[in-house]
Amino acid sequence: MGRPHFETDQVKRVSFYATPDHECPYLEGRRAVTLFADPYARLNNHIYDKLSQYGFRRSGRHIYRPSCPSCSSCIPVRIDIDQFRPNRNQRRTSDRNQDLTVHISRPEYNEEQHQLYIKYISTRHPGGGMDVPEADKYMDFLVADWSETEFVEFRVNGQLVAVAVIDLLDNGMSAVYTFYDPGLDRRSLGTFAILWQIEACRQRGLRWLYLGYWIPECQKMQYKNLFKPIQHFHNGIWIDPADLPDDSQAG
Repeated sequence: MGRPHFETDQVKRVSFYATPDHECPYLEGRRAVTLFADPYARLNNHIYDKLSQYGFRRSGRHIYRPSCPSCSSCIPVRIDIDQFRPNRNQRRTSDRNQDLTVHISRPEYNEEQHQLYIKYISTRHPGGGMDVPEADKYMDFLVADWSETEFVEFRVNGQLVAVAVIDLLDNGMSAVYTFYDPGLDRRSLGTFAILWQIEACRQRGLRWLYLGYWIPECQKMQYKNLFKPIQHFHNGIWIDPADLPDDSQAG
């Protein structure tokens, strides 16, 4: 497995390890390989920011990206804050949620947030491996001791209805995970959380919002492609998918 090319000395000192091939968590019948930054290295937010620019993502204290030799369906995507303009449905979603109050909390365990997470996972992703009732495993999934992470709470009349977990990078944010009350479908809380993060980036003078991976064949990820224009990481560079050849759009 070839080592990615990086520009800064700090990142060059980080080793990378590829996993044995394993069952793909997204596409049935596929085998996957994941490339990890050395979890025992002295990781920090600067390294994380640079690796995000090369399509890496954080889960817990691990920084990773798919590196499957026979598949390139997992496409890193990010929103250019300066270029983004909401479509009609997104504007309606924003208007529909103007009654929400927002509070940013520290990345510490909160029982109310955890119970909402369990409710969301058990309804939307049952049996997917993320339905962890243990508090320590839940926090291990969402936070790292070296990352600058915030928990953004959304409430209606004091009731917690959504939480967006975000990482602050040097010139952007990374949307780590969002969970919400699955009984409030009409509000489109997942979409609203992204719209809120876009505006938060704009207010903080940050250029990029990283949304992780988009998989064209995965229906649950199609919402990411509704945020236009969105950039794809393709052959080592970020590019508008409209500039890709037709046979490259699906990975």
